Amino acid sequence: MFEEGILLKSKIGADKVYDLSLGNPIFEPPPKFLELLRSYVETPSSGLHRYMPNAGLPETRSAIAQSISKETGLSFTKEDIVMTCGAGGALNIIIKTLLDPGDEIVVLAPYFAEYFFYADNHGGKCVVLDHDSNFMPNLDMLEDIVNEKTKMVIVNSPNNPSGAVYPKSILDGLGKIIKNLESKYGRDIFIVSDEPYRKIIYDDTAYNHVFSSHSNTIVATSHSKDLGLAGERIGYVAVNPDNENKDEIIDGLTFSNRVLGFVNAPALMQHLITHLQNETVNIQEYKANRDFLWENLTEIGYEVIKPQGAFYMFPKSPIKDDVIYVNKLRENNVLVVPGSGFGSPGYFRISYCVDKHTLHNCIQGFRKVFRDYS
Repeated sequence: MFEEGILLKSKIGADKVYDLSLGNPIFEPPPKFLELLRSYVETPSSGLHRYMPNAGLPETRSAIAQSISKETGLSFTKEDIVMTCGAGGALNIIIKTLLDPGDEIVVLAPYFAEYFFYADNHGGKCVVLDHDSNFMPNLDMLEDIVNEKTKMVIVNSPNNPSGAVYPKSILDGLGKIIKNLESKYGRDIFIVSDEPYRKIIYDDTAYNHVFSSHSNTIVATSHSKDLGLAGERIGYVAVNPDNENKDEIIDGLTFSNRVLGFVNAPALMQHLITHLQNETVNIQEYKANRDFLWENLTEIGYEVIKPQGAFYMFPKSPIKDDVIYVNKLRENNVLVVPGSGFGSPGYFRISYCVDKHTLHNCIQGFRKVFRDYS
């Protein structure tokens, strides 16, 4: 859809195309980021751009460990953190470290489509657990798809594409089932939380960390969304400090960082985010976009659950074939993504991390196509 958008804009003009297909953060990093960047450029310290330990700068990992400890109540240290090239890099080194050829990964629909390619990169395969009408995983079906080859379950909350935030009951229920299945199959099964949207949450919704639900838990995240640094590819892995094999896992992650070619996360970004763990973009601006879009779509007649986090909305397609509906929207210069690509046919994803011109002018297209099919 991104490429389609470029083509359509070249034909009719960028101001006439309302592209809500890509989760590319529109809001700039917080002012403190620019202040720090300026200071590093104007008064660079010696060795600023040199190699470092492959796990990352000790001071950066310590700052992250301190921040996570405060959030979770657990005692993280820098030895539990590995810096990565974004959340995608984080997930790949986790999968490389943990998977043997033929192992399986359970992904919770709706899911980020690249999980399947990450698994394939390292000789694994994905198995899908479906969701209910509120985009919550059907945990009562989990035992039917887990087997002796299952190595991990990937959780994504706040969720891309639905914006759903999993409550503690879901995470605790997942942890309990996984513990029982570990006993049944005599092997560790990890819960891996992919959470780059962790700090983009609305309406005082509580964020529940996976660490308290099971000791075999690992977080993959990035500062792409919460600091507006998507192009800088800066993220990290955090391994549960209560995991009895954490030292071996950290060694595997660090080794995988190197052999997969990431080597280490970008040095300058590591220096910067050391001082930005308590900063975010203006979340209220994303909330305003969410509220505007949700109010207008529901007024038109779309069925859509109000997102609790991230910057995506996942309306139900008024017709069964979401691809046909998305193509019809495209004919009206509105670009969104079919839900089929996220394992949820019959829906479509809207990204509302867009400018006001795009947000306000797309409504006419949504209204026209809805009325055409009504």
